[in-house]
Amino acid sequence: MSDPGMTSIPSHKLARVANLAGAGARVGTNYLKHFGRKILHGDAPEEDLHSANAETVYRSFATLKGGPLKMAQMLSIDRNLLPKAYREKFALAQYSAPPLSYPLVAKTFRRELGRDPLDLFEEFCPVAAHGASIGQVHRARKDGRDYAVKIQYPGVATSVRSDLALIKPIALQMLGLKAADVEEYFHEVQERLLEETDYTLELQRSIDLSHRSAHLPGIRFPAYFPEWSSRRVLTMEWIDGLPLDRFADQEPGQEARDRVAQAIWDFYHHQVHSLLQFHADPHPGNFLVLPDGAVAVLDFGCTKAISPEFHRSYFELLKPEVLQSGDRFAAALTDLGILQPGDAPRLRLALIEKALEGSLLLSRPFHVARFDFGDPSYMESIFSLGERNRQDPDLLEIGPTRGPASALYLNRAYFGLYSLMGRLRARIRARIPDAGGIGAPPGKP
Repeated sequence: MSDPGMTSIPSHKLARVANLAGAGARVGTNYLKHFGRKILHGDAPEEDLHSANAETVYRSFATLKGGPLKMAQMLSIDRNLLPKAYREKFALAQYSAPPLSYPLVAKTFRRELGRDPLDLFEEFCPVAAHGASIGQVHRARKDGRDYAVKIQYPGVATSVRSDLALIKPIALQMLGLKAADVEEYFHEVQERLLEETDYTLELQRSIDLSHRSAHLPGIRFPAYFPEWSSRRVLTMEWIDGLPLDRFADQEPGQEARDRVAQAIWDFYHHQVHSLLQFHADPHPGNFLVLPDGAVAVLDFGCTKAISPEFHRSYFELLKPEVLQSGDRFAAALTDLGILQPGDAPRLRLALIEKALEGSLLLSRPFHVARFDFGDPSYMESIFSLGERNRQDPDLLEIGPTRGPASALYLNRAYFGLYSLMGRLRARIRARIPDAGGIGAPPGKP
């Protein structure tokens, strides 16, 4: 018998506070047990502590859904941010969030559209096809056509601000950060999450970005249906395809992997460099590989717009002529707020050194005719650099949050994009046309 799903989500602030407070208390208890074992036995594996805490935190976040579960999904993408146990458990937020029961789904549908799902569609599957952080997707059918109907979890939109305030202490404890250091970044996350709860805004962005990207080869988008959508319900065309990670697991040939990867890479660079607005949720489940080899892009709920000024400053760090000039590189770091006037000389030099090492590594794909993401040493170099930087005493002294908050989602998009390319073991043309020398070979700006 199939799982009927969750019959309720804690929606009152006190209930959500109690849920997270309980999780925080259990995390504290896990730490006490861990250190007690160290004292008594002289050794206690850190991984055991991480596994216990990851299970505790994920169970709480999955029950609350909304902001907490979305935070788990975001954190799972960055391999350098969390221990392995957290990454593996939080990755479930991409595919395996506990579904909501059908009576609650139908109640939301009726409240939003004034009709029962089966009054509008000839068929409406009561079991969710996909469940995630903000809502879940049901398959429906009408007049011989299949639809994907995304229905938002009750109470998610009204609880985003309070949820983030509640989970901040838990996130800070997991990451070892101070609240003052991440305030601007939590505000950025809050703004994006608030936007994600507005399906009317997502509908507008989906139609707009799909239209302005429709000319790209190898990329498809679902059709959207405003007449069956609202702030909490979004109806689009159902598309059958393989999620990108499952496509990669089938070990397709190199040509097929390269074709899929190139289409996704070109899609992102069209958005970032031409539209200055991009799909900021690059996990594998948002890309379906179709039988003809094209890629369908799903879920424009999380998008990020960037200013021309920020775009110029950010990508200045990838230009060969800037990477080869100490003065120009330092000026670019200052322009982004990574270097600051009050930095001590020793820390300033450390920042420049670490930033240059990272920029040289991350810009490498742009400086060759075709880059091989299938070389495992390249992605391992990125992960190793992140791990070293996370433990570097100079960088710990400076603090983790240098640079504009606008970079948060762009960094996330690129980390996700590089991870997808590595997962596909793809060889692609990564140069950026007409981007002010970014794609020029070193020494030839």
